[in-house]
Amino acid sequence: MAIIQQLARVPAGYLDACRRSAAESPDGDHRWDPPSGDCLDLDWAPSMLKRACELARLDAVHREALRSATHGDSGIDLGFLNANRHAIAFFSNSTPTALHPADVARVSTLLGEIDMQAILRSVVDSGAGSTLGYGFVGDPTEYLLAHFGALRGFYEEAARRRLLVVLWWD
Repeated sequence: MAIIQQLARVPAGYLDACRRSAAESPDGDHRWDPPSGDCLDLDWAPSMLKRACELARLDAVHREALRSATHGDSGIDLGFLNANRHAIAFFSNSTPTALHPADVARVSTLLGEIDMQAILRSVVDSGAGSTLGYGFVGDPTEYLLAHFGALRGFYEEAARRRLLVVLWWD
């Protein structure tokens, strides 16, 4: 079974309500159920995107923005979202992470500055496309452009609405 990257845009109040629900529920039910329009399935694209940026020698600031966009910040306590029986990341056995709205805005701006098409063209033209890995057969450009575009748009909307982004692997 594949482990895939999941993201959700939520207001701080929603996350607080889930935290309260988990604390008050006898079985730790956090009632996590963000609207499907505020969720994004990145499949297993994050590692390939990061690898492409490394191969193309994207600068450290923009590589870090991509890392933050797909890893979050472990400084936000979301352990309540991964309590047994109600765990949202039960396949990966990892704790969800999140980004505060200010970090979401910063990441959104930096993602908007990345020319992923040029990065992927550079990687594929150099013959290094096959080193992106994960059993991908053929040119990964279309797959990665679609997922990067979805990620960038997701963060743009989260920044516009001043929402947190919660991330986990499922």
